[in-house]
Amino acid sequence: MSVTINVRLEESVKDRLEQLADAPHRSRSLPAAEAIRDYVEVNEWQIGDVKAALAEADAGDFASDDDVRAVQEKWT
Repeated sequence: MSVTINVRLEESVKDRLEQLADAPHRSRSLPAAEAIRDYVEVNEWQIGDVKAALAEADAGDFASDDDVRAVQEKWT
């Protein structure tokens, strides 16, 4: 099921979106929906990882000095 939303775009972006949609004879909504879906997927996992890292930090779950040294030695 899909829903309709309104999005404000700069005129130049709207024009470019129309050009993309015209190439394969699609509506403007398809490439816009694909872009929004991609944006949500990328940002969703990033925000989830940041929240998980903050929860670990709040719980005091940090790497030990030995762990940090081991990684440092691996890359130097």
